[in-house]
This record gives sequence, C-alpha cells and structure tokens, in this order.
Amino acid sequence: MSEEELPPWIKEQVSRLHQIQQNLQAIMMKKHQIEQEISETDKAIEEIKKIDEDNKIYKRYNTFLIKAKRENILTELKEKKDTLNIRMEVVEKQEKRVSDNLKEVENKIIKMRTLLDND
Repeated sequence: MSEEELPPWIKEQVSRLHQIQQNLQAIMMKKHQIEQEISETDKAIEEIKKIDEDNKIYKRYNTFLIKAKRENILTELKEKKDTLNIRMEVVEKQEKRVSDNLKEVENKIIKMRTLLDND
C-alpha cells in the first residue's frame, strides 16, 4: 500500500513522524555544535595553562585585541565551559524526549498499518 492510499489518520501520523524527525535532527545538530564549543574551550584552557604568568596574553574583543590577565581569561573560559555543559544537559534532555516521542509515533503507525492490513 502506497502512502497515497493510506487513510487520513495514518497520513496525519506519518506527517507528525516527519516533523519529529526534523526536530530531532535540529537538536542533534545543536548538540554537535555545543560539543565542538566545549572541545575548543577545553583546548583553549589547556593552552593558556601552559603559558607562563609573566607572558602577555591578549583576548579578542570585537575587532580588537586587548591585554588581559591569564587568571581572568582562565576564569572566563571555565565559566563558558560551565554554561556550555548546562546547555548540553538541556539539549540531551530534549533529544531524549523527542527520541522517545519519535519511537511512540513509529509504534503507533506500525499498529495502525497492522490493523489496516488485517482488514
């Protein structure tokens, strides 16, 4: 049975399934972006820790480079990482919720198709 031959109530669930899949894909892209930011922040923290406290350190502010204290930059980066970790937790909860919803709709469609095939 093709999708055009499906009853409206199954078509509605299939449409809902596609929306949920798109939502899950967007969440996974956001999660990947956050993972990259965390990795970059970790690398920056490690590199700054290697720098001697007597050396000059600059940070970017818009299009300018501004001299900054090593400890201040480390503090900012650690705070950024904490924020990113919180965002990651939120995104992971969203991912689980949407993934569970996706499975639920998939199971519902399978049951509907089984009922339809048995008629």
